[in-house]
Amino acid sequence: MAWVNQDKCAIVGVGATDYYVRGKSWPRTINDMAAEAIMNACADAGISHKQIDGFSYYSTAGAGYLDKFDTASLMETLGMPHISWSATLTSGGGGCPGAIGLATAGLMNEDCTYTVTLMALQQLPQHRLGVVFGAAAPNPENSFLQPSGLVGPGHLMSVLARRHMHLYGTTQDAFGEVVMATRANTHNRPKAVRKDPLTKEQYDASVMLADPLRRLDFCLETDGAVAVITTTMDRAKDCRHKPAVVHAAAHGGQREWGRAFAWMGMPDPHFASSGHKFTADRVWAQSGLTAKDMDVALIYDHFSPMVLMQLEDYGFCEKGEGNEYVLSGKLRYDPATGKGVNGGVPVNTHGGNLNEAYIIGMTHIVEGVEQVRGTAINQVKDAEFALVSGGPASLPVSSLILRKD
Repeated sequence: MAWVNQDKCAIVGVGATDYYVRGKSWPRTINDMAAEAIMNACADAGISHKQIDGFSYYSTAGAGYLDKFDTASLMETLGMPHISWSATLTSGGGGCPGAIGLATAGLMNEDCTYTVTLMALQQLPQHRLGVVFGAAAPNPENSFLQPSGLVGPGHLMSVLARRHMHLYGTTQDAFGEVVMATRANTHNRPKAVRKDPLTKEQYDASVMLADPLRRLDFCLETDGAVAVITTTMDRAKDCRHKPAVVHAAAHGGQREWGRAFAWMGMPDPHFASSGHKFTADRVWAQSGLTAKDMDVALIYDHFSPMVLMQLEDYGFCEKGEGNEYVLSGKLRYDPATGKGVNGGVPVNTHGGNLNEAYIIGMTHIVEGVEQVRGTAINQVKDAEFALVSGGPASLPVSSLILRKD
């Protein structure tokens, strides 16, 4: 059944700060960067910041790993006269596309008219995610993990990756291809942190941090802020750019997959997955589309194996066939044709979390908007539909399909 809110709202503005290597944004503050991103998004939309009357957060309004967004502070910082919608998805970075669905709920309920979704990240030494995990007080759940050395996200994701390798014969070469294919998309992006071409030899020489994950399988650690503005289609037509129509949005997950970052009790085949199958099925049912209908896929890539597993969960290939799919070059973007390679759908044409910047998934939404607007730096020819995913992380994870107007 088609989603009741299908094509009724759109993202009309995107804005960001510069992207900084971890810790280099100091002495800027979270609110400073968030405000700049919001103002840039308002300028992109062609509206005044005083027209913003809604906030739709994710990660429980967390800004990075220890800071929190405070709606009242943002209102004071920006001089917003009033707010009539302030809501957040629970859990972590898996909720970034889902926050657009949350914004749509507020808009369709006529609680607000222009809603901001944002993330700002500043990783000072005490704010690094691995440090935060490692410093967690013992409890009944992590007491089974910490004695095993599973004290950071990379350790935990390495276990899922190794299980996929054991069950399906997946190779580390496929993880390397994810990194190299998306790195190739960053050489012409001025703000990308990693832009130099990457060879297989360089990938293989990358230090092993959490076997089988090498350093280059880990996403970047960056500071910065990204904001997007969502509104109804009638208002969107008066904004500066073509709207990126919200065609479908879903968040959630299934119990058998567990909570990823704090629990490893999942049975096969859920263990060796990204935990996206539930929301993938929902977003395809909402939209009436399938993976084959997508023109570009912006896949959350905090760790390279999670891209391969999401391709399986979303149906770009069958379960257990991700290794061959990736190694066939089907993630790559061909600038000569503006299309994919070998019949594939180009993945992370902006470089993703692995290469451009890690603002907990928000750069994927920006790229999705620019692709369906037709203004992306690595523009996919005739792009009509863009898939954006969030997670895997602690449930819920989420999915978004943007459509060309």
